[in-house]
Amino acid sequence: MPFEEIRHTADWSIRVQAPDLASLFSQAALGMNEIAGVTLAMSPRLEHTFDADSSEHEGLLVAFLSELVFQAEHEKAAFDQFNISITKNHLHVEMTGAPILTMIKAIKAATYHNLKIDKTRDGLVAEIVFDV
Repeated sequence: MPFEEIRHTADWSIRVQAPDLASLFSQAALGMNEIAGVTLAMSPRLEHTFDADSSEHEGLLVAFLSELVFQAEHEKAAFDQFNISITKNHLHVEMTGAPILTMIKAIKAATYHNLKIDKTRDGLVAEIVFDV
């Protein structure tokens, strides 16, 4: 599995592994949906575009996940398909999803707590802590 839940004292945390940065962002979003217990409606399918700038990839990841938290909380929508482009300090995401049918536990925020994207022999890995 490309992500696994990590036990954390007060928050939730996942470790995400992927061969490249765009895949890492996508897997982080899917992992966030999984730990929140998100179930999507079959239709209607929704499309959403998101752009962000940051001087570091960790900042782009937090901005992306924060947008997904916002969409879940305010629009009652979650996303499960992502077309992600990252060039230097800019992130562009075209995503497809649906209205949320169920969510076991709402995530309040993606945090910078101990967040670092590391290179490994197999690609990239990051541990992400979520405030719940």
